[in-house]
Amino acid sequence: MSNVKSALLVGVGGQGAILISKIMTNGFMKAGYDVKQSEVHGMAQRGVSVSTQVRWGDKVYGPVFGKGEADIMVALEKMEAVRYADFLKPDGVAIINDYAIKSTTIASGAEEYPQGCIEDMQKNFKTIVLKAGEIAIELGNAKCMNVVLFGAMCDSLGVDIDWEEVVAETVPAKVKELNIKAFRAGREAAKVGK
Repeated sequence: MSNVKSALLVGVGGQGAILISKIMTNGFMKAGYDVKQSEVHGMAQRGVSVSTQVRWGDKVYGPVFGKGEADIMVALEKMEAVRYADFLKPDGVAIINDYAIKSTTIASGAEEYPQGCIEDMQKNFKTIVLKAGEIAIELGNAKCMNVVLFGAMCDSLGVDIDWEEVVAETVPAKVKELNIKAFRAGREAAKVGK
């Protein structure tokens, strides 16, 4: 039986899914795991759907996995959680940012933003829902929303790694303290269901 675990990070271009995958990859490598990170899709344009995959274990042969294989999914935007839900295992965990970004077609009125995204996910998966954008703004910078979400997911990874130290080593020095606060706030929010 394989001990390889998989995480799917989804959102919209510009939200910071790449940074989360870098933090995860750095932490797993530092802890001695074999780790692979997928190519990122959709980053050519802000506002376009983005996904990246991270796999770790004793021996990982490739970075990409298929539908029904993700142990954990982090959705930086709630509609993206539904869009990629079929990649999550039935017993997987979804960490969802209660945040909506209107696509061009929705903003123009050609389509409507789907209702009940979070509720649909809660019916089918164990979910942790938080308002990471609001938490990030309270900390003084909306751009750290992604690290808030990483903090919310880290306990679900089930590995003994000093993630706070990894965050500090991975982010630029000028925003290290902010991102450590964001990580702590996300971890706490996941515990209390904020």
